[in-house]
Amino acid sequence: MESFIVVCTFTPETDMADVMTVVAEEQAKVAELQKLGSIGAVYLATRDRRTVFLEIFADTADKARDTVLSLPMSKWWDLDIFPLNAPVARNIADGQS
Repeated sequence: MESFIVVCTFTPETDMADVMTVVAEEQAKVAELQKLGSIGAVYLATRDRRTVFLEIFADTADKARDTVLSLPMSKWWDLDIFPLNAPVARNIADGQS
């Protein structure tokens, strides 16, 4: 299982009043996917940047995308999917063996 951060940006033409009508449905689906181990953290930067950050656990980037697309709000999002990796050990980063 791999970890991904998915940056979900509301498209410019999105009417946020429409988004608010599916908040309860979105929260329920996120809770379901968290119980299944498909979604971890959810961070909102919607007020100023119209962006949601999702921590997704999946075998591939395509499966991570599928998980995000199962969310009700995904119809308003542009997605950017970032595979995560473990931090580099300090001695390697410093060029030491």
